[in-house]
Amino acid sequence: MSRLVYVLNGPNLNLLGKRQPQIYGSETLADVEAACRTLAGELGLEIRFHQSNREYEIIDWIHEARETAGGIVINPAAFTHTSVAILDALNAFDAPVIEVHISNVHKREAFRHHSYVSLRADGVIAGLGTQGYGLALRRLAHLIDAKA
Repeated sequence: MSRLVYVLNGPNLNLLGKRQPQIYGSETLADVEAACRTLAGELGLEIRFHQSNREYEIIDWIHEARETAGGIVINPAAFTHTSVAILDALNAFDAPVIEVHISNVHKREAFRHHSYVSLRADGVIAGLGTQGYGLALRRLAHLIDAKA
């Protein structure tokens, strides 16, 4: 099984560290990517790290991952609560998917309590800050190794 993992980030995560730091912290998305790359190296994973404010780009990356990846870590951000299209793309992906949220979405507005992505995800990590990405990568490495 491929040791390539896609780490996909949805809208407004490009503003991480600048937007609502009381909710999302002060780390930037570049900090998150650097931490993911370091951990991926330790775990023997290769990663492709992407962020987009455009739903279709996230869908295109999921389609691309179908051909090459052993797993996906996805923080769909606001698309979590709205995108049947991302759910459909993930349903066409045959390897593990871990959904990550920096904040605890269950302590926030009621509309954030529903996730379309969770209907497909093999695991969900919420409220652990940016550390959730590392935990997701560790879980995917375990799942990939278990299949090998």
